[in-house]
Amino acid sequence: MKKVIALSAVLAMGALGMACGEAANTNTAANKAANAANTAANAMANAANQMATAANTAANSMANAANSMANAANAMANKPAANAPASNANANANKPANK
Repeated sequence: MKKVIALSAVLAMGALGMACGEAANTNTAANKAANAANTAANAMANAANQMATAANTAANSMANAANSMANAANAMANKPAANAPASNANANANKPANK
């Protein structure tokens, strides 16, 4: 009789342990909803970060292009006009006046 009681006690403890362990590991509907919300929030945060990175990259590219154009304009403004026509002021000074 002692063996039956002992075996019953062991089985009861085993069943209780399995029930408690399973209850702790069960993914309930609330946990599934929370996990889905967290996954969606993480996906949106990642998408926002990627869009911010793309916007920053575009802004940097535009700033670089603007700087390049400004540098080119400054270089052209500071370059001597090698092919500019000579002034005609001295060329007319040596001509006799028409009477």
